[in-house]
Amino acid sequence: MQVQAGNLLQSLNYPSDLKQLKVEQLKQVCQELRQYIIDVVSVNGGHFAASLGVVELTVALQYVLNTPYDQLVWDVGHQAYGHKILTGRRETFHTNRIYKGLSGFPKRPESEYDTFGVGHSSTSISAALGMAVASQYKGETDRQHVAVIGDGAMTAGMAFEAMNHAGIENSNLLVILNDNNMSIDPNVGALKEYLTDITTSKPYNRFRDDIAHVLAKISAIGPDAYKMAQKIEKSIKGTLLKKSNLFEALKFRYFGPIDGHDVEHLVRVLSDLRDIPGPKLLHCITVKGKGYVLAEKDQTKWHAPGLFDKITGEIKKTKHDKPQPPKYQDVFGHTIIELAEQNPKIMGITPAMPSGCSLNLMMKAMPNRAFDVGIAEQHAVTFSAGLATQGLIPFCNIYSSFMQRAYDQVIHDVAIQNLNVVFCLDRAGIAGADGPTHHGAYDLAYMRCIPNMTVSAPMNEEELRNLMFTAQQDDMGPFVIRYPRGNGVMVDWQRPLKAIKVGKGRKICDGDDVAVLTIGHIGNEVVKAMSELNTEGYYPAHYDLRFVKPLDEALLHEVFKKFSKVITVEDGCLEGGMGSAVLEFMADKNYHAQVVRLGIPDRFIEHGDQPELWAECGYDAASIAAQVKLLGIQQNKHIIAS
Repeated sequence: MQVQAGNLLQSLNYPSDLKQLKVEQLKQVCQELRQYIIDVVSVNGGHFAASLGVVELTVALQYVLNTPYDQLVWDVGHQAYGHKILTGRRETFHTNRIYKGLSGFPKRPESEYDTFGVGHSSTSISAALGMAVASQYKGETDRQHVAVIGDGAMTAGMAFEAMNHAGIENSNLLVILNDNNMSIDPNVGALKEYLTDITTSKPYNRFRDDIAHVLAKISAIGPDAYKMAQKIEKSIKGTLLKKSNLFEALKFRYFGPIDGHDVEHLVRVLSDLRDIPGPKLLHCITVKGKGYVLAEKDQTKWHAPGLFDKITGEIKKTKHDKPQPPKYQDVFGHTIIELAEQNPKIMGITPAMPSGCSLNLMMKAMPNRAFDVGIAEQHAVTFSAGLATQGLIPFCNIYSSFMQRAYDQVIHDVAIQNLNVVFCLDRAGIAGADGPTHHGAYDLAYMRCIPNMTVSAPMNEEELRNLMFTAQQDDMGPFVIRYPRGNGVMVDWQRPLKAIKVGKGRKICDGDDVAVLTIGHIGNEVVKAMSELNTEGYYPAHYDLRFVKPLDEALLHEVFKKFSKVITVEDGCLEGGMGSAVLEFMADKNYHAQVVRLGIPDRFIEHGDQPELWAECGYDAASIAAQVKLLGIQQNKHIIAS
């Protein structure tokens, strides 16, 4: 359904059109832009509250900056819906996050206005600093470089690494801190408390309103006057805040906090900051979900609500006549509480995703045993390692694609020391509409090559529970359990917990001609394929490996002694994954068979629904059935010819 934009917004195809308006007209632009985002997302889905919170900031930036010559980096990318709409993509915005449509995040191949791909958080300052240094090197001294960082992204260590470097570079860099006190869930940590202290200091807030304007004017007089003004301002700031300013200590000029929803004031401040040299930070206070009352009241719920009625606020859920299987994340959330009630050593850790991974259930039930450490995956892993050295058993729940950010810590801090940290990798495999930045394509490959590591994947909810139970037994060492986004396959999933022998797979069904080996949830696509195959006279065997490390060698000996045609299926990358492990076994044991590997090919897979992308990659039920038929026909022809 095509949504109609407001009268002013209809005329704005690019920022150059926006610049033709008077400043007084920008309020109407903001109203229409906010309403357009509400209208489109309510019927098409996507991230919601974050972009509503930066509407005024988006309009002001595009009004003041000369984009795309001036470089604007959004962090994190789900704040950038307004940016996309104002930079030539309004007419196609209804395809946002839909298969073959616009990406849900800024993406360089999509538009010259998307200066940097930002699906993961906390990269903007590093990227913008690199751009600023490059411009300085090339003599482009008039070029602006702006990093908009918010929605929890400032809680990651990488942001501070970048600021530590930026402070010593005399580059033209402006960092805008979009301070909404939120990521997906409320922000945590000392930085949040520090920013709250700044925003509630009434004397300082009375003083800071005109400081940017004054400094910009003084800078035109000369460097000596400007340096004197800086010293005076720094002295007053220190007195009013009664503490050192963190950003000033990193050699950033600090301005703010200012109201991030006053578009005219934002335009004035941004215009002034454009004329102030060196690294600067503008602290903007915004409300996530601004302009949609329900989103303002429950910002976590409305981060990405799916389809909803924009009038009533009713979030549209598919209604079923029968009970449905739960989401894997909820199975994890309930099971870890069940295990923790039995085992006082168990702790829960997540880097800023308590709702997404359902650790929020444990945080509520056992607040002293569950920790949200902020968007800090590296810290989450090493913090877990520290807990493990003291005899505790941390369940460190990190999305598969985010775990890539902590790979060195997995090796150096956990695996080398052989610590019993349980890594629960949510969103493993194809993740859906978030696209290539969020697909958990590589975990089987990058985890199975690490010594001391156990790497597993459950085919259903019961298996997830049993693997979690197994992982907290004595002397298990580093233990990976990976599972996908979305629902499982079992309505009756809360069955008694039992241990699984590490490295032990299982035979789902016996068969002839062809053996299909799977790992994880994608094995259910083989189960679906069986119904078609059996009716057409094909009876392949199906084995669920459960573990890619250690492999069930007894099971693989059985397979290669009986079958000369083998298909491996995995919801992960083909290079180095489960299929590669099977080929290595075959070569090492001197077996000879035709092995066809199905999985994610050696390219980045774009966004879409999971079934659409499984089909594109060739390992949905239909593709699996077709491959079995192909091998079966070849086998039959060989028998007839002989």
